[in-house]
Amino acid sequence: MSTPGAKTIDDLSRFLKIEPSRCIKTLIVEGTDDTVVALVIRGDHELNAVKAQKLPGVVSPLKMATAESVRKATGTEPGYIGVIGLRCKVYADHSALALADFVSGANEKDMHYTGTNWERDAPSPSAADIRNVVEGDPSPSGKGHLKTTRGIEVGHIFQLGQKYSTPMKASVLDEAGKDVTLYMGCYGIGVTRIVAAAIEQNHDEKGIIWPEPIAPYEVVLVPLNQHKSPRVREVADRLYAELTEAGIEVLYDDRDARPGVKFADAELIGIPHRLVVGERGLDAGKLEYRGRRDPESTEFPVDNAVEFIRSRMAR
Repeated sequence: MSTPGAKTIDDLSRFLKIEPSRCIKTLIVEGTDDTVVALVIRGDHELNAVKAQKLPGVVSPLKMATAESVRKATGTEPGYIGVIGLRCKVYADHSALALADFVSGANEKDMHYTGTNWERDAPSPSAADIRNVVEGDPSPSGKGHLKTTRGIEVGHIFQLGQKYSTPMKASVLDEAGKDVTLYMGCYGIGVTRIVAAAIEQNHDEKGIIWPEPIAPYEVVLVPLNQHKSPRVREVADRLYAELTEAGIEVLYDDRDARPGVKFADAELIGIPHRLVVGERGLDAGKLEYRGRRDPESTEFPVDNAVEFIRSRMAR
């Protein structure tokens, strides 16, 4: 069939008014021993380079074949490559092998075959898992379906092989009592990446919500108008000393700033527990507490601060 200008799967599916999943993509990559290898995937899927480069006969790291090699192997340019009459090693993803009456390139510019079938029109290729998974694929366990979500890498495992153990002459005795050189490995955890991952998963429109085990401080102590109230300053200083002596890490916000500014900053930096000292509360013998995730504040007796904070930290 003539398909002028339909060089991509999107162009082809629009031209033929079919879903991309009814088409196949045939990719030509470099093989070992100066050969090329064809990798076939469904039109709506993407090639997984790590999987593909582990196939026998495929170079690693994976390299797409040059334009000259593609023309020599197929007689055409990329975009119109198909499996009918292809003379090279061919691997097809399982999902591509399951297709029937699919659309394939005709190895001729601006031409494609429709209604293509394995065995009848092209020999069945070697089956392989060479595509990226997509949301909705069956779970490897056979129960349910896959769901994709964003992640962040927080650590590495490095396989060192015998690169260092050989010159170091590091060896052990195997079960036969023979010296064998060690295979080495190491791992590393990225502290800054852990911080980034924690913030990404624990925040709201106001700022960070630190998980308590890695919070820079456990409590932020916020005295209100302490520069005008000696009583507020005295109680705040005493609370800071008592909490610190009890082993609780405290950020003491003693700036001469408006209450709203202090509250906004406390929410922005995300300290798990906030303790507020103010004239009105002291008149009633109370302090104000608010957890970073709490929707409302709570009052409690001023003489019970250490025990109260500890009970909230244990939740």
